[in-house]
Amino acid sequence: MADRTSVGTVSKTAEPGDFNLWSIAVPAFGPSLLFGIGEGAILPVIPLSARDMGSSLAGAALVVALIGIGSLISNIPASIVTAKFGERIGMLGASALSLIAMLICVFSQELWTFGVGVFLIGVASAVFHLARQSYLTEAVPPFMRARAMSTLGGVGRIGLFAGPFIGALLIHLVGLTGAYWVAALAVAAAGAVAWGLPDLVNADGPAPQGPKITVASLLAGHRKVFLTVGIGVLLVSSVRSSRQVVVPLWADNLGLNPAVTSLIYGLSGAIDMLVFYPAGKVMDKKGRSAVAIPSMVLMGISLLLMPLTTGAVSLLLVALLIGFGNGIGSGLIMTLGADYSPRHGRAQFLGIWRFLADTGGSSGPAILAGLTAAVTLPFGIAATGLLGLGAAAVLGYSLPRNTVSGRD
Repeated sequence: MADRTSVGTVSKTAEPGDFNLWSIAVPAFGPSLLFGIGEGAILPVIPLSARDMGSSLAGAALVVALIGIGSLISNIPASIVTAKFGERIGMLGASALSLIAMLICVFSQELWTFGVGVFLIGVASAVFHLARQSYLTEAVPPFMRARAMSTLGGVGRIGLFAGPFIGALLIHLVGLTGAYWVAALAVAAAGAVAWGLPDLVNADGPAPQGPKITVASLLAGHRKVFLTVGIGVLLVSSVRSSRQVVVPLWADNLGLNPAVTSLIYGLSGAIDMLVFYPAGKVMDKKGRSAVAIPSMVLMGISLLLMPLTTGAVSLLLVALLIGFGNGIGSGLIMTLGADYSPRHGRAQFLGIWRFLADTGGSSGPAILAGLTAAVTLPFGIAATGLLGLGAAAVLGYSLPRNTVSGRD
């Protein structure tokens, strides 16, 4: 049996009972929690900071979008960096870059330098999350992979949820820059935890050698996966990102005050955070499709129902259903990426996978905005619901049934 005294040692032939996920909880999930707290602390205040520097409303929205743009264009370069230097060095570098970016935001006096800092936050996020996913894919045996990835997604959401509250305390004391100082300390702590991680040693030995792996060769060799499950992943990300926008937009359309809107949004997020581990266990025991399809069906139906709501109570019920549907899909995209990734070229494969997911995440709100402008808000929300049902259909067709790995 493989030596499990090192977090990085992993046996692909391990049997249930040989491995305890919680034994590696702090080193495996601690950096993600801390990084999530840092991101959560600054996300609500970035547009406010931009406005304080003289930006228009449209300009502030563009500054916020720089995080997503930075992440999107950095996924594939991040995979190359991770493949060359390793997951641990990738996380350390991402934490250092994020710390520098936070300090740029703190000391910026002009909007363009602030925008550079925000863009670098997105770049660092891409490197960190790619390295974190690649590390867990190696460190956790396949029979617990979905639970590991669901927990990774769940602790990140917990960090995003807690970050604004921690940031608010320091904002009250020192102003908007307080949020960036909270984030700086959080990402520095994430780097400190990553520093203590052992380098990975796979019990199966080195990855099989072969021709030099490139992004182009991976796209060609795995084109069937990218054109089936990959399209499903793109649709899933599109629906997930849209759901963050539709609740506040529809609440405003109903005339609800901001406090009620925040409460509804927060309760939906709380449900989201409560179900990530059970969902991962179901994926490990019953197969990926046992969660992927219900998650997207629930979200699709919820979004189709939302334009029919008429007040706070009915909107809350639909928002809770959206939160539940999204929550049971926690870690789904990362799990599928881990399932289909080859050992030789894994980091680059995951970079392409994250690029697909981020493309969907960026396009979802844009599609919603375009349809709302061209037709109406209810039409845009309903169309997003149809995307959710489309994602369920694509994944239902593409994913094997009753298997715990896409390559089983």
